[in-house]
Amino acid sequence: MGDKTNDRRSVIMIVASMLIFGTIGLFRRYIPCSSAFLAFVRGILGGLLLLAFTRINKMSTGEKLPRQTVTWLAVSGAVIGINWMLLFEAYNHTTVAVATLCYYMQPTIVMLVSPLLFREKLTKRKAICAVIAVIGMVLVSGVTEGGGNGAGNLKGVLLGLGAAVCYASVIIMNKKITGVDAYRKTTIQLLCAGLVMVPYMLLTGGIDGAGFNTTAVILLLVVGVIHTGFAYVLYFGSMDGLKAQSIAMLSYIDPVTALLLSALVLREPLSAAGVVGAIMILFSAILAEKRINE
Repeated sequence: MGDKTNDRRSVIMIVASMLIFGTIGLFRRYIPCSSAFLAFVRGILGGLLLLAFTRINKMSTGEKLPRQTVTWLAVSGAVIGINWMLLFEAYNHTTVAVATLCYYMQPTIVMLVSPLLFREKLTKRKAICAVIAVIGMVLVSGVTEGGGNGAGNLKGVLLGLGAAVCYASVIIMNKKITGVDAYRKTTIQLLCAGLVMVPYMLLTGGIDGAGFNTTAVILLLVVGVIHTGFAYVLYFGSMDGLKAQSIAMLSYIDPVTALLLSALVLREPLSAAGVVGAIMILFSAILAEKRINE
């Protein structure tokens, strides 16, 4: 992939998918339902849309998957569902910008655990990137400002970091899933992500339609169909026409979009220290990705 010339159509597709992903925090603000129910709808609608897309385009071989592969797909899908639920809940307790930046600590988490799980060498550059990201996280969390953001903000930070840990776990588990095309793998994972929310909602009473109106239902459908199914179709459809490093770099359109929307549309504050922390987190992640793909 490294020798490819980026295809213009593929660039447009991945940029569009990242812009869509970057707006999900904004939509969450206006959907009055539990985070578990939102994760359920997102997983089921997104999974069904991907399934229909692969069937219509005859992209699925229908070949039976080994039991071990199915198990890993189911487990990783369940973790994706928990990841979404934590992220959506983080949006309820802190700003979209802070929750998103906490979530984008996942490359640092993967870097730190890879030497233990995969015996990959933690290079000097990776170690420096990890330190930069951690310092940036401290600045973004607001603890350097005397806790002025309150306990709610701290809870949002912890929920965002929890989502990052889950997403990092999915990345690690995906290393064990081979022999499955990206569309089929993601379809199974999305459906499992939605289904795992059902028992949780039944136990916690998370199915709550209070405050729902026509606008909220439309926004909920947009998150499931556009932010999940359609966005993943664009994302995976762009892969064959892009260099690996380009994919990594363009992926950061997502958090940058979320930060801009948080400030310009939602008018959510981000302190000077938070801005410095945001730059440090994104810079460390991009620097680490650049090194990996060289």
